[in-house]
Amino acid sequence: MAERHELTTFEAASIVAGYGIGAGIMAVPYMVARNGIWSSLIIVAVAYAVSVLLHLMIAQLALGASRTEGGGVQIVEIFRTFLFRGKLREVLSWAFFVLMVLVLTLNLAAYVAGAGDIVAGLTGLPSRVGGLLFSVLAAGVVVLGLKSLGVSEKVAVISMIALFVALLVGTMLVPFQGLNLSMVWDKGAIALFGVVMFCFASFFSVPQVVEGMATRPGKVRGAVMLGIAINLGIVLLVTFLALWASKGVTEIAIVGWAASIGPWASVLGSVFFLLALVTTYWSISYALLTIVRERLKVGLVPAWLIATLPNIALALAGVTGFLGFVRLAGGAIALLVALLLVPTYRRFRRGEAGRTLEIMQGPLSSGAWEWVAAGGYILMAVGSFIGI
Repeated sequence: MAERHELTTFEAASIVAGYGIGAGIMAVPYMVARNGIWSSLIIVAVAYAVSVLLHLMIAQLALGASRTEGGGVQIVEIFRTFLFRGKLREVLSWAFFVLMVLVLTLNLAAYVAGAGDIVAGLTGLPSRVGGLLFSVLAAGVVVLGLKSLGVSEKVAVISMIALFVALLVGTMLVPFQGLNLSMVWDKGAIALFGVVMFCFASFFSVPQVVEGMATRPGKVRGAVMLGIAINLGIVLLVTFLALWASKGVTEIAIVGWAASIGPWASVLGSVFFLLALVTTYWSISYALLTIVRERLKVGLVPAWLIATLPNIALALAGVTGFLGFVRLAGGAIALLVALLLVPTYRRFRRGEAGRTLEIMQGPLSSGAWEWVAAGGYILMAVGSFIGI
């Protein structure tokens, strides 16, 4: 099992896109319908710019950490290398490692539970059996290494695009329902910003891109930007199609959308959701596997078992009540990572490793952008707690 095969730019971008694509995109049309098209387009554009900025900062940190003796490229090791200092360095590193393992494991369990429900709806199997099948098959891709992950993500992303082409054709056959062309600026705008930022969040996939493009660091920036741009395109396409066809835009867009264009759309929507879940599962699972390997200094298979067995155990136990907690914990860890990244990045820039910046060059080299990124993610957290 060769783990170090180079990723192509599109494979690397697919890993970033696969991590970000998830159920959150189905919440965007409902919020756009309430806020109006023009204000929503401005919000989405700002969210994309802020997301790209922070993900490029992570890429630069991962690249710098890879050149530091004994430094790993995953988030935990980046903080250990550039942020944590003094007598508490190892204590903080281990505490953050435990927190990351817990949150990522619970996130994986939620995806298994969600996939189990989808498989049950498509096949008639019990949800626990569907979740177990999903976790075993999805985990099998992860153990094959980063190159297999990149190829699988690429195939899944292309498949999702093909599904949307079919949905696009079906949508064009139903009457246009009109668009809300107003421009509303209230708490709903902040809530929309939080949801869109969540759709773009692919923190733990960026170190995988750096690892997979180790001999071509100059291509990392383009791969990261392309990956988030794919997410942007899918968000815009889902929103456009749902607003076009839905007689009443529902909170979960596919419900009203499918009701307007036919039951076959529900099947395609279920398959899309399943692909969205598996792409995110792959990225989270591989990130967890690599975090475990770097911190515990174990081989591939032991790390894979540590990253996988808890999810299978939760699937067998039928644990599905974690979903709400996992969403909250996932948002908290994303905010924690975002807030820690600014002091980490500033300290990195002052060090020897930060004097040559392949990724944050030209206009991106200004220190002001660090605070723009932090402010954007604080606003994302505020938006996450605003009712819609």
